[in-house]
Amino acid sequence: MADRSLLGSPFSWSSWRTSLLFLLPAALLMGSGWSCPSKCQCPDQEKVVFCNSRNLTTVPGRIPPDSEFLDLSRNSLRTLRQGMFTRLEALKELDLSHNVISNIEHGAFNRLQKLMTLRLKGNRLKMVPEGVFMELPNLSVLDISTNQILLFLDRSFKDLSNLRRLETGENHLVFISGQAFSGLHHLQQLTLEKCNLTNIPTEALSHLHQLVELHLKVLNVSIIPNHSFRKLHHLKVLEIHRWPFLRTLEPLSLSGLNLTSLSITRCNLHDIPYKAIKHLAHLRVLDLSSNPISVIRGRKLVELSRLREFHLTGGRLSTIQAEAFRGLLHFRVLNVTGNDLRTLEEGVFHSVGNLEVLRLDRNPLACDCRLLWIIRRRRRLNFEAQPPICATNSTRAGKVFHKFSDVPPGHFTCRKPTIEDKSPQGVSVEEGSQANFTCRSDGDPPPIVFWVSPQNQTLDASRKGRIMVLPDGTLRIQYALPEDSGLYRCVASNVAGNDTMAANLQVSEAVFNDSFIGDGPDFLNETQAHRPFLVDTGTLVGILALGIVPFLCSVAICFVFISLWSKGRENMKHHVIDSVPRVSRGYKAMSSQRRMAPKKPK
Repeated sequence: MADRSLLGSPFSWSSWRTSLLFLLPAALLMGSGWSCPSKCQCPDQEKVVFCNSRNLTTVPGRIPPDSEFLDLSRNSLRTLRQGMFTRLEALKELDLSHNVISNIEHGAFNRLQKLMTLRLKGNRLKMVPEGVFMELPNLSVLDISTNQILLFLDRSFKDLSNLRRLETGENHLVFISGQAFSGLHHLQQLTLEKCNLTNIPTEALSHLHQLVELHLKVLNVSIIPNHSFRKLHHLKVLEIHRWPFLRTLEPLSLSGLNLTSLSITRCNLHDIPYKAIKHLAHLRVLDLSSNPISVIRGRKLVELSRLREFHLTGGRLSTIQAEAFRGLLHFRVLNVTGNDLRTLEEGVFHSVGNLEVLRLDRNPLACDCRLLWIIRRRRRLNFEAQPPICATNSTRAGKVFHKFSDVPPGHFTCRKPTIEDKSPQGVSVEEGSQANFTCRSDGDPPPIVFWVSPQNQTLDASRKGRIMVLPDGTLRIQYALPEDSGLYRCVASNVAGNDTMAANLQVSEAVFNDSFIGDGPDFLNETQAHRPFLVDTGTLVGILALGIVPFLCSVAICFVFISLWSKGRENMKHHVIDSVPRVSRGYKAMSSQRRMAPKKPK
């Protein structure tokens, strides 16, 4: 009675029910002859088996045959033998990462018809044997990265027609055969990383007609030739990362592509590859971070009409020219953190009303009137918790933008340029001399100084040659010519206005008198005073000496050759005379009789 009442109590019944729930899977496994291996873990009703990090040298027995996930990573497996997994037909994912596998026998994956993911990362494979994956018709993810594979031979993956993702990074790859990927008809994502490739495997990639994402990381490729990615018509994402020798892209290097995301980061680009990317009309994200790019030029990106995000962080960017993002109606994100920008003017954008995210932090910003538009829109812009900070000029250094009230008096102002000395300058020089005009100015922000020539030609600091503008605004004209004469105007300009100054140059023609007739030394002195001698007497003597010496040498060599030729001719003549054969006496007598015989009348 006591036992029956005990079993009938609510507490006892719940305890028994819990025990039955735990014992039922074990009883089923025991009834079927299978149980969880002693060195593994088999969570109830999840069809997963964890045998990772157990120092195993072989696949343990008695793994439940209905298991769908088997983790054998971080063990000491060396060889995958034929038929090792034949009784695990229900497997969908097999993780063999970080073992010491160096050999895979044919038939090692027999009967794994349902396997979808195979991970072999971090082993010691040196090649991909042909046909080793022939029993995996549904495999969609294959990871063979971090091995010791040197090359991919023709049709290495021919049996993986349904593969969607292939990870091959961190191998010793030096060569990829042109037919290596020919069997991957549905591959969508490929990663080549930390290899020894020195060029892009264009021929091999051309077989991947369904490829959507291509990640090329840490390679020693120095140039991307024209048509490098031909036939990749479905490619949408291209990532190029850590190519330290890459300086430029050929104009047609990306031809045939219709990308939505392009990332070229941590390379050695000194300029944005405008020609290579201008046809990417559907590009939405452009990332050129960690490149030594110093300027974004105006109206060069106008053909990227759907561009939404532009990232150039950790570079040397110092200038974003006006209308740099002109025509980009969908532009929403600009991230230029960690550069050398001192300002960002409103005229850079097509419309600042569309801008949503702005990252300007870690730039030496000069908080003057050019940044006033950011202060007025600071509550609408998203700085991603990294608001800009004033570095110099009219506000206190270190002032964070969002801490300003509406527009503090005396802050974010600009001062019109002022030329220090505006008195007219006049310079008269002779032809061939040098002329200088000074133009020093002051303003906030510091003004840009340029000159306008008498022919209305703009002369600025970028000009190199005979006429140039020095960093302090000085106009220098070397070897002045008469046509340089006229009125020059100095213009000092910043966002607050302009200031000008005039300077006049008069270049007189040099007098060259070819007549040496005169009356004594006074005439010679006067002639020499007005005639510019470009070469002095010593230099002239040196030039003549340098000319005479080769001439005399040439004459001497000619005499030597003539003498040798003459001697050779005399020797030849004597030799010819001595070598003529002597005429016999009979021949001489016959000849004399013929001469003495009378001639017959005609």
